[in-house]
Amino acid sequence: MAVAEENQTDEAEQAAEEKSGEDKMPLLAHLVELRTRLIKAFVAIILLFFVCYYFAEDIYGFLVQPLADVLVETGGGNRRLIFTALHEAFFTYIKVSFFAAMFLAFPFVAGQIWMFIAPGLYKHEKAAFLPFLAATPVLFFMGGALVYYLIFPLAWKFFLSFESAGAAGGLPIQLEAKVNEYLSLVMRLIFAFGLCFQLPVLLTLLARVGMATSEGLREKRKYAVVIAFVAAALLTPPDVISQIGLAVPTLLLYEISIFAVKIVEKKRDERDATAAADDTV
Repeated sequence: MAVAEENQTDEAEQAAEEKSGEDKMPLLAHLVELRTRLIKAFVAIILLFFVCYYFAEDIYGFLVQPLADVLVETGGGNRRLIFTALHEAFFTYIKVSFFAAMFLAFPFVAGQIWMFIAPGLYKHEKAAFLPFLAATPVLFFMGGALVYYLIFPLAWKFFLSFESAGAAGGLPIQLEAKVNEYLSLVMRLIFAFGLCFQLPVLLTLLARVGMATSEGLREKRKYAVVIAFVAAALLTPPDVISQIGLAVPTLLLYEISIFAVKIVEKKRDERDATAAADDTV
């Protein structure tokens, strides 16, 4: 009955909108509103960029901490990061500030997008879409936390294992990491894990619009395994630790997605059955 009442409410809302066509916002007003939302989002990113630039050294220190801990653990002694171009350190801090600003501004930007599209949605559509909007930054943060606290220490230990003291009369092989290259590697891994953790959101949304089914996802599981390892090989450095560290969570998220899609299908079947029963009455 709740579903039937909800459908009747939606029909009433639609009829009211069609009846009051003269009150609808014209296309130009929509474009103006979209421009306003985009400007607000851009201003938020710029303001956060300047704030993050003030703390850029601290943010970069946070990103470097896993490497510093591994160097201390392996007896690296007094080690350093270097830059070989005069502008390299400056532009590295610019990149750090931009990435941090984008991450911090995402909730505000997503809110602006939501406020733009929400007036055109029915209540049940808002209730269905809002959880996905809230889950996106949470899952991205989980992916970033996984790579920072688990993958970084293991991967850095693997790479540092190739250092050598050198044979008698030879030269030692020692890491002298560049600040720009280290940042590029770290941000690539963080974004790779963060994006892969969006898999449940993507597949569940596809299920809601009828473009994916739980049965189809089960049948394509073997292809998902291959794609997960190929993507991990492309997105991570050429080491087994990072590749497995990305591929295995992706496959676990794929299985979670199948379960989430099954729930969506069950709710949709119950809603259709209730609607059919009401029509027969």
